[in-house]
Amino acid sequence: MMDKKVALVTGAGQGIGAAIAKRLSKDGFSVALVGRHLDKVEEIAKEIQSDNGDAIAIKADVANRDEVFAAVEKAAKHFGDFNVIVNNAGIAPTTPIQTVTPEVLEQAEKINVGGTIWGIQAAAKKFKELGHSGKIINASSQAGMTGNENLTVYGSTKFAIRGITETTAKELADDGITVNAYCPGIVVTPMMNDIAQNVADEAGKPFEWGMEQFAKDIALKRLSKPEDVAGCVSYLAGPDSDYMTGQSLLIDGGMVFN
Repeated sequence: MMDKKVALVTGAGQGIGAAIAKRLSKDGFSVALVGRHLDKVEEIAKEIQSDNGDAIAIKADVANRDEVFAAVEKAAKHFGDFNVIVNNAGIAPTTPIQTVTPEVLEQAEKINVGGTIWGIQAAAKKFKELGHSGKIINASSQAGMTGNENLTVYGSTKFAIRGITETTAKELADDGITVNAYCPGIVVTPMMNDIAQNVADEAGKPFEWGMEQFAKDIALKRLSKPEDVAGCVSYLAGPDSDYMTGQSLLIDGGMVFN
């Protein structure tokens, strides 16, 4: 193993991304936290540093290819190596089919799909430059495994990410680069709260009703914590998953069974 393991996590300012960054730090990684709002990622980076971790905050919008490449460059330069990228950033618009607009579709595609593709490109380029293998980990979703009502746009991007994961796993295998995805279920995050609120508003019901619509079909009968998902990513980032590529792991408490 290398003396220093370096991971970059996008969308690391809150929710799942913040939990992943903290977990990877605990696992011994130096972490670069990327987000659109510098103050948010700086706050999480400070938390990691105060817990004896090694972290930096980088401002970048994953929808912008140049900014993603620059972020990877900055992380590799700062830490002196680069081993793992977690393409976690994403948005989740609530879109009953008749409400989908070109603007909503384009924005979700740019961030969720585009951001993942740019992250894969930038990481693969950097791994090759450094002359070693690497791991690419993408955020799909339980909504990328099965259709979820009112999530046509979000679901379409998450189904796409599974396809991108399989395709690039084949393309990059000869370089020793693995590409896998994680598929969270219903995680209690600011983004999920927004989705539940929107679903509740559409139905003229309270917020709790909105959350219940998602929780009622979970076998383990509880919503996920961001830390649950971070544990799955920890496995994908570590040596125990070295012989796995092109896979999308469900970590949803038992909602979708394959």
